Amino acid sequence: MAAYKWTVLSNTTLGGLLASIDGSILLISLPVVFKGLGVNPFEVSNFPILIWLLLGYGVVTATLLVTVGRLSDMWGRARMYNFGFAVFSTGSILLFLEPWQGATDAWALVCFRLVQAVGASFLFANSAALLTDAFPPGERGKAMGVNQISFIGGSLLGLIAGGILASIPDVHLGPLVLPTWRIIFLVSVPVGVFGTVWAYAKLREISVRRANQRIDFPGNIAFGLGLTLLLVGTTYGLLPFGGHSTGWSSPWVLGAIVGGAALLAAFVFLERRVADPMFRLELFRVRAFAAGTSSAFLGSLARGGLMLLLVIWFQGIWLPLHGYSFSVTPLWAGILMSPMIAGFLVAGPLSGWLSDSYGPRPLATAGMALGTVAFFGLALEPVNFLYWQVGLLLFTVGCGMGMFASPNAAAVMNSVPAENRGAASGMLATLQNAGQQMSLALFFTVVIFGLASGLGGTVPGALGAAGVPPGDAGILSQAISANPTGALFGAFLGENPMQQLLQSLSGIPGWQPLSPSVQATLLQPHFFASVVAPGFGTSIAGAFEAAGSLMAVAAVLSALRGKPYYHPETAAVGSSAPPKDGGLPEGRATISAAPAAPPNPGTAPLGPSR
Repeated sequence: MAAYKWTVLSNTTLGGLLASIDGSILLISLPVVFKGLGVNPFEVSNFPILIWLLLGYGVVTATLLVTVGRLSDMWGRARMYNFGFAVFSTGSILLFLEPWQGATDAWALVCFRLVQAVGASFLFANSAALLTDAFPPGERGKAMGVNQISFIGGSLLGLIAGGILASIPDVHLGPLVLPTWRIIFLVSVPVGVFGTVWAYAKLREISVRRANQRIDFPGNIAFGLGLTLLLVGTTYGLLPFGGHSTGWSSPWVLGAIVGGAALLAAFVFLERRVADPMFRLELFRVRAFAAGTSSAFLGSLARGGLMLLLVIWFQGIWLPLHGYSFSVTPLWAGILMSPMIAGFLVAGPLSGWLSDSYGPRPLATAGMALGTVAFFGLALEPVNFLYWQVGLLLFTVGCGMGMFASPNAAAVMNSVPAENRGAASGMLATLQNAGQQMSLALFFTVVIFGLASGLGGTVPGALGAAGVPPGDAGILSQAISANPTGALFGAFLGENPMQQLLQSLSGIPGWQPLSPSVQATLLQPHFFASVVAPGFGTSIAGAFEAAGSLMAVAAVLSALRGKPYYHPETAAVGSSAPPKDGGLPEGRATISAAPAAPPNPGTAPLGPSR
């Protein structure tokens, strides 16, 4: 058992790292992918492709995690984890080999990314449960610390990897040419195949499973469909609709959000009335579980969308203002994000190790408080900031994430019965992933609204100062103000938005061709950045303030988790002692082990709420 636990840790760390890197790698490298496919992302018909390549991976993983966790509790966590590794590797191979071109190729990439996401959901849902099965209580914080580096650190590392791979030229192998965009997908193939073979060869079932369990079809359908509608609705809220810069007034978006919320409410109703529920909602009566999952959700809601906004800030505003061409901004944006990764790598393992001795509450709460301070600090930064200041704040954000992640995950997993670890791990991961997806839509919307209201005051003056005639200035100003989403995504995709706008306006009634000198001025990288900087600065400051407020609430919830709590079944595994500041005695007084086969597991009491 002593050697096996390290096998579990190393394989789940590899799986988490790979799945997380692939989840974020396209944030930076998407420009190269679109160019390689020959697809113009600025065409309205292709905008859904852009959205699904960016966000579809997260939507699928968030939707499947609880269902996968529950199935793993029934059929075996190692078995389902291994199956997920195989599915993920299959999706990676398909992404690398798919043969089409143009929009067909792009939609094929979307489909194969969703296959990858299905596999990733099995990896995400089972890793924490496998570690809890294999490690004794006194070592779980350390194990979770290493594992959480792979999950959260991998999503940060994917930004740098995407920037580096996007800068590699096409590889010529004799008569064959390996395009850059294929290299981006190739990197996960050998690692995924190796990890799959290793998992099937070495991982075995040691989980506690109750016999004669049944699948909760109504609960699974209500939860999966409800969360899918909610996340897809918020995602499509980013698309322009009916002359508006966003789609929040679309009947489809509103209907999806309302319908999704109604189905999730129905899920809560159903889960309290079925014999074998998809998830034991009574676990939320345990303070350690409720505080850990809710603070994790709010933390993800605070920081998830800001990752994209930081990339846009660097690629679309700050780097062009400092003379970088749009073609090289993806690489440099990834490099400029590296202090956040460094902070996480420093704090993650250390906090996990310390939490084994001193409990999760002080470290996890301090991590959220540190993130709160950092986000409010970012809100005070000007758009054209001094990098050392923002780099220090990003390092602080990374440290806060690292201090919270592993102690919180260990505390949540320690608080649940052994037979429910898969579902509990899936619920924790679902809340984190759903928070991140919702954050992307909500914070990006905040920035778009702020930018749309601010462009009207800056664009006309900037165009006049550049020598654009009044008639053309009015047309160009209206085009920029009408589509701030397209303008920002243009900068994000490594293209000069002014180039796209000037090309789209040729032939418009009333438009007169600009002189070469005026065109040259408009096409300078810093011109677009200087035009949108005031409105972007005001709106992103508001987003950071909102994120800081969410982190502050999460810190309070983390502080309310109480002393370390170990479910009796969970604490019985292994021999290491619980942390010094409490633990098992208090836990025994708080929650009783569920019977091996209660008459109605869906309503069997877990014990008094803490």
